[in-house]
Amino acid sequence: MRIRTNRILHSSVLSLILFCMAVGTLSTSCEAKVKRYSLEVVAKYFHDEKSYTQGLFFHDGVMYESTGQWGESTLRTVDLTTGKPIINQNFPKKYFLEGSCIFDGKLYLLTWTNKLAFVYDPQTLEYRRTLSYPREGWGLTTDGKQLIASDGSANLYFLDGDLKEKKRVTVKLNGRPLKYLNELEWIDGKVWANVYTTDLIAIIDPSTGNVEATVDCTGLLPKELRDNRTDVLNGIAYNPADRKIYLTGKYWKRLYEIRLVEKN
Repeated sequence: MRIRTNRILHSSVLSLILFCMAVGTLSTSCEAKVKRYSLEVVAKYFHDEKSYTQGLFFHDGVMYESTGQWGESTLRTVDLTTGKPIINQNFPKKYFLEGSCIFDGKLYLLTWTNKLAFVYDPQTLEYRRTLSYPREGWGLTTDGKQLIASDGSANLYFLDGDLKEKKRVTVKLNGRPLKYLNELEWIDGKVWANVYTTDLIAIIDPSTGNVEATVDCTGLLPKELRDNRTDVLNGIAYNPADRKIYLTGKYWKRLYEIRLVEKN
């Protein structure tokens, strides 16, 4: 279950990623070399440490967040400066919420294993309808023309407004499938994806599935802000109004505005 971080899984996933990157440096194929970035923190904000962050995004200057866990799942708009909810919808214990985004004037919200997705009004967070969903819900974003979803595999699914699959691509890092794709964000024509249980973000070409760059977020949340409930990096939000990028994690006490720094 995805309730707590699996340290063995973390180690195996990270080892596979490092192996793939090493293989890529020795490859003689004509694929473009994967760029590597680290982070520079531009600003720090409070984040609700009770939020098991699953979806995070901006729309019309407003930050939205969906949070998970049985009995803790919420959908909310968030005050960026305080981290506190502005509008908050709590969900029954039977639902474990996942990724969310706004597409075609509707707010879509996935569930993990309920095989359902919900549609809400973006302004009021009032319920509109329920849709069937054929797989586990993990991350969700949009390019403005379609929905893009992950399910913890190496696949990205491109969906219409009724959640019917239009196509899918397999995400590959140096030719090898990259599993555990989690929270998603559309930024400048690319899909950014948290790789679950790691401090890595993959930047993906949506047409091919190839990882064009990786972002090393190691140490973003310092040790003094961690406790026994602090969980993994998860949550990427891009505000197109000012082109700022924000990162956080599950039960994190901070939200960070960041800037990429390319590694040599």
